[in-house]
Amino acid sequence: MTNQLAITNQAADLDQLDGAATVGQLANQAAAARSFIDYRARKSANTLRTHDAALAHFARFLIDRGAAGAQLDAAALASDAAAWRGITWGIVEGFKLHLLNQGYSIAAVNNRLSVVKVYAGMASKAGAIPADDLTHIKAVAGYGVTEGRRVDERRPRSRVGAKKSAAVGLTLDQARRLKMPADNTGQAARDALIMALLLDHGLRVGELAGLTVEALDLDAGMMTFYRPKVDMTQTHRLTAATLTAARRYLAMRPTIAGGGLWVASDRRGQLLPRPMSGRAISKRVGLLGLDVGAVGLSPHDCRHYWATSAAAAGTGVFSLRDAGGWSSVAMPARYVEAAAIANEGVILRQ
Repeated sequence: MTNQLAITNQAADLDQLDGAATVGQLANQAAAARSFIDYRARKSANTLRTHDAALAHFARFLIDRGAAGAQLDAAALASDAAAWRGITWGIVEGFKLHLLNQGYSIAAVNNRLSVVKVYAGMASKAGAIPADDLTHIKAVAGYGVTEGRRVDERRPRSRVGAKKSAAVGLTLDQARRLKMPADNTGQAARDALIMALLLDHGLRVGELAGLTVEALDLDAGMMTFYRPKVDMTQTHRLTAATLTAARRYLAMRPTIAGGGLWVASDRRGQLLPRPMSGRAISKRVGLLGLDVGAVGLSPHDCRHYWATSAAAAGTGVFSLRDAGGWSSVAMPARYVEAAAIANEGVILRQ
């Protein structure tokens, strides 16, 4: 009887263990299913657009090579682990080489590859990709700076996308001219403020386009604005050129609904009581660049000028990071390193 009771108790314990294992498996599946949602909920709208573009490209690559159904798209890859079934390191490696052969920049190749590996990792948690396959997928390496330069030297010169391979450079004189109104019209006053905010404060075009009248406190000489890319609200002290331009423009700006800072203008340079879009701002920057001999100038070129100038003047990497609204020191460090004098501090015996 004692032995029988022991066997019965042991069987009951095993049943409890099996039940716990089942609950654990179900919990893992539920958590894995939510991993896509949770991950994407943490990202900014700009980051999600970048991810969706990369996933859409990967989906087209899979469909063109018969590795997926015709209904596969970015939405499926961004939300459904099952869409990743059958993905192997060889497919991911082929995608990387495809991007290179299509003429994408090294930065674009690395970005798309990184996105694919991140979502493959979440799919693996849900059981769609075996752990061993995920290990090999993660081992598909992108390109470092030196490696990328060597690859570029050996592949045909072609480039895909609207981004330029190098920023349009500006001289100090060109930057000063861009921050000065070309005439006495409201359009010229507005343009001068746009350029001052880009060149003296390093705003991204989306941040610039989203400014409101209330963002500028002219009495205090301050500007408070939101950076959606990093979900950050910042306050900048306005430079003298920016403050002067802001006072001139606001004195001439017509009132419009919504509180947006920027208004459109007509061919005579008169300001109109309707908002100016971010796309219109970018186009206007290009036209203003032509006036000073900077062909192809974009708002991002102005941000590049701001960071380069600040680094060259001795701004530290952490101050540059904070002022520029970056989430890490990786990007501003590039400007600081590029501006540094290599043999600064070297003392030679004379």
